[in-house]
Amino acid sequence: MNIKVRLALMNFLEFAVWGAYLTCMGNYLGSAGLGGQISWFYAIQGIVSIFMPTIMGIVADKYIQPQRLLGLCHLVAGAAMLCLWYMGLQAGFGNELPGKSLFIAVYTISVAFYMPTLALSNTTAFTILKNEGLDTVKDFPPIRVLGTVGFIATMWFVNCAALDDGGFTFTLGENAYKFQYTYMQFFVSGVLSLLLCLYCFTLPECKLEKKPAQTLAESFGLNAFKLFKTKKMALFFIFSAMLGMSLQVTNGYAGPFITSFKGSADPLIASSFAANNATLLTSISQISEALCILMIPFFLRRYGIKGVMLMSMFAWVFRFGFFGVGNPAMPGVILFILSCIVYGVAFDFFNVSGAMFVDQECSPSVKASAQGLFMLMTNGLGATIGTLAAGEIVNHYCSWQDGFLQGDWQTCWFIFAGFALVVGVAFAIIFNPDKKKA
Repeated sequence: MNIKVRLALMNFLEFAVWGAYLTCMGNYLGSAGLGGQISWFYAIQGIVSIFMPTIMGIVADKYIQPQRLLGLCHLVAGAAMLCLWYMGLQAGFGNELPGKSLFIAVYTISVAFYMPTLALSNTTAFTILKNEGLDTVKDFPPIRVLGTVGFIATMWFVNCAALDDGGFTFTLGENAYKFQYTYMQFFVSGVLSLLLCLYCFTLPECKLEKKPAQTLAESFGLNAFKLFKTKKMALFFIFSAMLGMSLQVTNGYAGPFITSFKGSADPLIASSFAANNATLLTSISQISEALCILMIPFFLRRYGIKGVMLMSMFAWVFRFGFFGVGNPAMPGVILFILSCIVYGVAFDFFNVSGAMFVDQECSPSVKASAQGLFMLMTNGLGATIGTLAAGEIVNHYCSWQDGFLQGDWQTCWFIFAGFALVVGVAFAIIFNPDKKKA
C-alpha cells in the first residue's frame, strides 16, 4: 500500500477516536449524574496537555520509536475507554453511575495517554515521509485533512447509531438510545483506539537518532520561557492563553445546549431535526475547519498575520453570539449553522497562523520548544481555565431538568461572546508585530 495512504489511514483513526465522544460526551454525563462536572471533563484534557505531551516526546526521542509509542499510548487510552463503557453498561441506560469518582479517574487515564498521541502521530508521519524522501510541506497537509474526515465520520456514526431492545439501528429521528446520549460512544472510541494500536505496529520503523546531551531545562522545553523577556512575544503568548479560554467551550456545551431544546414546550422546536441530531449539526464545524485550513495561505498573503489572527478572535464572537440568538427550528437553525461555519475561522486561523508566527519570530535553537509553549498556553492553561470558568457560568444560569441542561443559555453565550470581543479589541490595540516580519 502507498505510504501516504497508510499515513492517511493512521490520521483518520487518530482523530476518529476523539470524534466519537468529544462533542457529545456532555449529553451522557448529564444522564449519568455528572452534569455538574462537564467542565472538569474537558478541563482535564487541558491539564494533562500541560505535561504529558512533553514527557512522551522525551520518551519518543530517546527510548521508544514514535510509531510504537503511539501504539502503546492508544493501547492504554483505548483500554480505559472500554472500562468507561463497561461502567456505563453496568449502570444501565439512563441511570446514574454508582462510582462517579472511579469513572473520572479512569477517564483521566484515558485522555492522559490520548492527548500525547496528537503530537506523536505528527512526529511519526513527518519521520516516515522524510525517510521515504517525500516533501513534508507538500505531502503532509492532505494526510492531515484525513484526520478531520475521521473526526467527522465518527461524529456522524454516534449521532445516527442506536442500540436498544430492538437491536442495532441507524436513525436521524428521535431515539433515547442513540450513541450520542449513551456510554456506547466510549465503546466506539475504545475499539478504534485498540485498532489503531495494532495498526501502528505495521508502520515502517522510525529509528531513534543520537542527539547531543541536553540540560533538564532543554529537555522539558523550559528554555523557551525566555521568550517572555521580549514584549512582543510576551503579549503574544498572553493573548494566546486568553484566546485558548474559548477553545473547549463549545466542545463541552454545544451538544447539551442544542439537545436541551428537546425539552421545549414548543413541539415544533422539541421535535426539530437539529434538537435530535446535535452531534450531526455540530459536525459542520469540523467540515468548516477542514476547508479553512486550505484558505489560510491566501488570507495571510492578503491581510498579514495580525489580520488573520484578528479574524479568528472576532469569529469567536460570532461563534458564541449565533448560538445565543438561534434555535433548532427554522429560521433560527440557520444561525446555528452559521455558528458552525465560522468555527473553522475561529479555530484554524489562530492556531495555524499563530504557529507560523512563532516559527518566524524564534531562533532555530528554540523553535520546537516555542511551539510547545504556544500549545501549552492555548490548549493547556488557556483551555483549562476557560473551560472551568465556562462551567461555573453555565452551572449558575442552567441546571439539569428531566435529562436536559435547561436555563438561561442566552446569557451564557452572550457572556462568552463579550469576553471574546474584549480580547479581540485589546489584541487589535495592544499587539503590533513587526510589519516586515509579518
